Amino acid sequence: MPSELHTSRTRRWLLSSPPVEWASTQLKELFINSVRQGPVPQHVAFVMDGNRRFARKNHIETVEGHNMGFEALAKILEVCYKSGVKVVTVYAFSIENFKRPLHEVNALMEIAKIKLMQLCQHGDLLERYGASLRILGERDMVRPDVLEVIDEAVEMTKHNDRSILNVCFPYTSRHEIAGSVRDIVSLSTSAEPKPPGSPSLSDDSMSSGETATPGITDFEAITEETITDHLLTAGCPPLDLLIRTSGVSRLSDFMLWQCHQDTEIVFIDCLWPQFDIWKFLPILIDWGVKRRKMEKAGLVEVKREGNRKDAELNSHRQRELEERRRARLRSF
Repeated sequence: MPSELHTSRTRRWLLSSPPVEWASTQLKELFINSVRQGPVPQHVAFVMDGNRRFARKNHIETVEGHNMGFEALAKILEVCYKSGVKVVTVYAFSIENFKRPLHEVNALMEIAKIKLMQLCQHGDLLERYGASLRILGERDMVRPDVLEVIDEAVEMTKHNDRSILNVCFPYTSRHEIAGSVRDIVSLSTSAEPKPPGSPSLSDDSMSSGETATPGITDFEAITEETITDHLLTAGCPPLDLLIRTSGVSRLSDFMLWQCHQDTEIVFIDCLWPQFDIWKFLPILIDWGVKRRKMEKAGLVEVKREGNRKDAELNSHRQRELEERRRARLRSF
């Protein structure tokens, strides 16, 4: 019986013939245009699970499985940005992954170095769609040579302002939430008034010399929004859609706070390297249909224009939150 890898290669060979490729491209554009008619999720997250299992099933090296997983990511990112998704967040490396064999961890770090630079090269995907790269996670756990490449890649895309790619590396949600709480407590215990114009814990404008930071006993001033504004995803639109491949039905410590009452969570029974546009587009279309029904039923507010403004990357509030996020990352 032919392996999935052999079948996939045969399928790619067939699809690369000019007539089939032209027809496939036209069909893809048709589906993407139908998605764009909306509603469109503004923030989509992926748990890219199954690279190692795909490699084992097809008798190839684990590293090759991860490489094929990156190819799948690049294609999915293009579909997202073409469809009108503003923010994509991917779970690239869990802190728990450091428990894997050292040779595999080192291989993943090397892949990250190469692939991050490929994403950010002149004329490549992130530049074409105006996406800025953000690396969210525990910097002090990353090798210095990898950090150097990460910082260079982030710098290359910092002026892109149409969309965002969040790469969680290395990351767990519990670390993120704990870091948010530490950040708030640190600000809360500061005795010095914040200078005028500095980022505050409140959206309201503050008078000159007044601090927007709650006192250590002012617990009522710390709200859900306060914690949200101190997460690594601060400034991003609410999470609309989270997809996990491989058939595993759990979140694995990913985006636990960001998953709210309206977040659609989809577990799909295919390995990440097999996840392509034909598996993804039906999920996007289904999300839009469900959201439209919820809007008509009054279960969610119709705030498409508001969502667009929330996702605008050059707004004053976005800049404040981005500075706060960067300051926290530098503190790790």
